[in-house]
Parts: sequence; C-alpha cells; structure tokens
Amino acid sequence: MSSHTTAVDVAAAVRSGEQTAMATLERAYEAIAARDDEIHAFLHLTRERAQADAARVDEAVAAGREPGRLAGVPIALKDNMCTVGEPTTCSSRILERWRPPYDATVVDRLEAEGAVIVGKTNLDEFAMGSSTENSAFGPTRNPHDTAKVPGGSSGGSAAAVAADFVPLSLGSDTGGSIRQPAALCGVVGVKPTYGAVSRYGLVAFASSLDQIGPFATTVEDAALCFDIISGHDPLDATSIPTPLTPTLPTLNDGVSGLRVAIIDELSGEGIDDDVIARTEEAAEALRDAGATVEHVSIPATIYGLAAYYLIAPAEASSNLARFDGVRYGHRVEGANVAAMNVATRSAGFGDEVKRRIMLGTYALSSGYYDAYYGKAQRVRTLIANEFAEAYENFDLLLSPTSPSTAFDVGAKSDPMALYMCDVCTIPSNLAGHPAMSVPFGVGDDGLPVGVQVLAPMLGEPTMFRAAKVLEAAAKGMS
Repeated sequence: MSSHTTAVDVAAAVRSGEQTAMATLERAYEAIAARDDEIHAFLHLTRERAQADAARVDEAVAAGREPGRLAGVPIALKDNMCTVGEPTTCSSRILERWRPPYDATVVDRLEAEGAVIVGKTNLDEFAMGSSTENSAFGPTRNPHDTAKVPGGSSGGSAAAVAADFVPLSLGSDTGGSIRQPAALCGVVGVKPTYGAVSRYGLVAFASSLDQIGPFATTVEDAALCFDIISGHDPLDATSIPTPLTPTLPTLNDGVSGLRVAIIDELSGEGIDDDVIARTEEAAEALRDAGATVEHVSIPATIYGLAAYYLIAPAEASSNLARFDGVRYGHRVEGANVAAMNVATRSAGFGDEVKRRIMLGTYALSSGYYDAYYGKAQRVRTLIANEFAEAYENFDLLLSPTSPSTAFDVGAKSDPMALYMCDVCTIPSNLAGHPAMSVPFGVGDDGLPVGVQVLAPMLGEPTMFRAAKVLEAAAKGMS
C-alpha cells in the first residue's frame, strides 16, 4: 500500500472498479511480509477469511451491487475480539489453541460493509498493560523507532496502522488502551462512549470499563469506522438502546463558538514539557478556528489511577475465573480438579495478569470489600460528577494523551511506572465518556505526541469536529 492510503480512498477505488479488493488485500499482505518481522504487530493472519471477504466485495462490484462503505478496506483486529474458527488468544498461553464458535458483533458489522479482516494483532496479555511488552508471544515495537514501545494494550493494532500495513484497525480501551498507543504511534485512536459500541465477542477484562474503538491515520477514517461499528446490539446488555447521531455528516462543521477547556490536573506535574507544549499549541489551534479555550480544574481526576487499579483488577479477577482449564483453552493435568485449576492458571497466565487477579481478589474479599472496592466506586462517582459539572460550562475538554512520547522497550520494568502511563486516559473510562487521541506534532526526541479531546456522554459528533480541526492544524505544522 502507498504511503498511508486512507480507508475512504481504498473504498472509493474498489467501488469504482479502479482496483480490486483482492489486489488491495495482496498489497497489504506484501507490506506485512516486508516489515512485520521487526515490528511484530500481528499474531495471526486470517488469509482464507480475508480472501473470502475480498472475493465477496469484488463479486458485488462486478454485479453492480453496493459493496459497502468499507469496500475492500483491509482491517486488523486486536486479538481479544472473537473471530469464528480463527485463533483468539488475548496474547495469553491460556487461550493458545482456542478458536471461538462465533464472531464479535463489531466483526459482523465491518464485514457487512465490505471490510476485509486481514489478521489479529498483538496486545498486552488480556489487555493488561501500557506497552505491549506483557504478551506471551513477545513484544510489539514502535514503527517510528523499533527500539521504542508502541504503547498498550492495543499496541499491535496501533502499530499495524502506523506501519501502513492496514488503514484501519480495532482496539479495546479499558483505561487508555486505544488512546495511549495511538499517541505513541502517531495515529488517531478513539474510545467511544461506554455502551456506544457492542462488547459482544470482546473477551472481557473489566466489563464496566471496556470499550472497542478504531485506529486510523485520519479523523475521517476513524469517524467512518465508528459510525459503522456503533449502535444498539441486543446481544450486549450494556449497549445504549437509543439511536446514535452519526459523526460523518457534521465532521467538517468546525469549532466556531465551541467552549473548550484544558484540564489543569492532567497538564502539569508528571507530564513531559514537550507534551504540555503540544497540548497548548493544540488549544491555540482551536482558538484560531473560533473556539473559546480556558482552563478548568477537575480535582477528582488525581484519584483516577487509584480508583481504576482497584475497580479494574476486581472485575478482572471475576471475569478471568472462567479460564480454569475445564471448558476451553489450555489445560495442565493435575491429581484432582483443584490441582488442575492451579496448575493450569499458574502455567497459562503471565505475571501481570496474576498480579491483577490477586489484587482484585484481595479487594473483593470479605472484610476488605468496603474499604477498597466500595471506596473506589464512590471515587468513580465523584469523578463522573465533576466531569458532568465541567461539561455544564464547556463542550469539550483537552489534555495530553500520554505523559511522554514512546519510551524504550524494557525501560519501565516497575509495574507502577507503567500504570502512570494511563494517568490522562483513565478518567474517561471511569466516567464512561468518549475521548480520542489526535496526533499533534512531535516531542523533543522527534517521536509523535498525541493530544486528547474529551467529550460528554454521546458527544462523539462534537469531539470528531474538534479532532478534524486539530488534524488540519497539525498538517500545517509539519
């Protein structure tokens, strides 16, 4: 594929007959073959499925039928989304040989619009991490500098788009796992409103926080993908039942008259100076485009990290109890069922997953539940309330996405140092609000910086409009 061909361009070319979906697919596989040995974005390529997808699109075009809004567009999926008959490992040994009997809803929706599923991407095991180093199958590297991490946990999906293997990919975001790698890899990454995109077929990490969203090289591609995968799904009990407003029709409406505020608590201590500078420049770009930009204090955000690292592990310890070697996945034999369970989980789970399961089990245990989990939930409510107050005065909020640019592989071996990478992104997950990362220039080291646009519940149309303005301003900088 040529330098960052967009999904919109690919779909237009395939629809017009200028190029076939099959030829587009082959070019994607050639690009992956040429460079993925050094990046390791993919765990598994779904060749037969992709060829069947592409053939279906080409047949529709030849017959004069509508091939779909993503006609022939190659797409990669984070390997925690179910794909029927294809490996779905969550980068864990415990699911090494598992093949799901069904597809995730997002997969059905993409293929219904002509998308071609090329493969499954690497992630931190069970989406627990911020660097894609916690994978049982080895780390993913940043396409801009392979000595650096791509961010996590959706690092493979971010890297696949940044390396121009595919124009679009899907990740999941529990505490920043789409936005943080998007920032570090210099691509657009979107965490939708909780419930806007179906979680059916997403292997659960923390069910009240998880949300699927797109990676793309342009805001328009991300908006198109979001409009396709979002909307009510009766198979997901947390899916928003009301129709959602599409983002594409108003994408170019600009920000004139919008009220924007930089979040003080996420733009100071612990954030690198070059990242703060880009955020201030992004604010200036919104001002130049007609928005008013001020500062706002949301004090409870400073407790976000502490609340998240109680709530998410608590939900994970409950969700991951199903991986016991009995029904599916990896099994290590033992003298009895209890011994088999222990042996299976000891061998199947990596260190970070074990750490979070134990943290979560402790937080939920008798005598500690109210002191830890209950208190964390009260803090979560406080954060949501303070954001709601801020949105009474402002349409959008702004912050850095990640405290720094991409760091060296192996540089942050201390779990706490990695947890700090999510300090800017976690509050949106706790509140259930949408947020996205938009590439905005580079840091002092020449690596990409992402600026985060935050919106109130179901505020995606406004959020994408601001992102489009920032994208245009960033192009003017380079």
